[in-house]
Amino acid sequence: MPLHESGEMYLETLYILSMKSKTVRPLDIATYMGFSKPSVTRGMRILKDNGYVESDKNGHLFLTPKGIATARKTYERHTILTSFFVQLGVPEDIAAADACKIEHDISDTTFAAIKVHAGL
Repeated sequence: MPLHESGEMYLETLYILSMKSKTVRPLDIATYMGFSKPSVTRGMRILKDNGYVESDKNGHLFLTPKGIATARKTYERHTILTSFFVQLGVPEDIAAADACKIEHDISDTTFAAIKVHAGL
């Protein structure tokens, strides 16, 4: 089952929060993303069912190897595209917002070309 943009966003957020803390709860993701806890809980259930996320008995969330690979790819796209747009003269807040929109749809070929062109 292909992952939708919202799933990639949840994985990327879990990845970012996991770099800052050993434990991540659905509430942490909801707070970070500005979403409701029920929305995050539903999203996490879908990601668990598809093998991207696991949780422990305390409800802490963890990325599976499959989840880590997807989250890293999305996060890399976000950071590289943001940097590239900033190099072009786009203000950082706008660059980050635009990167967030594009990171889910850009082809691997185009993204690789941007990385090479930008020297990133």
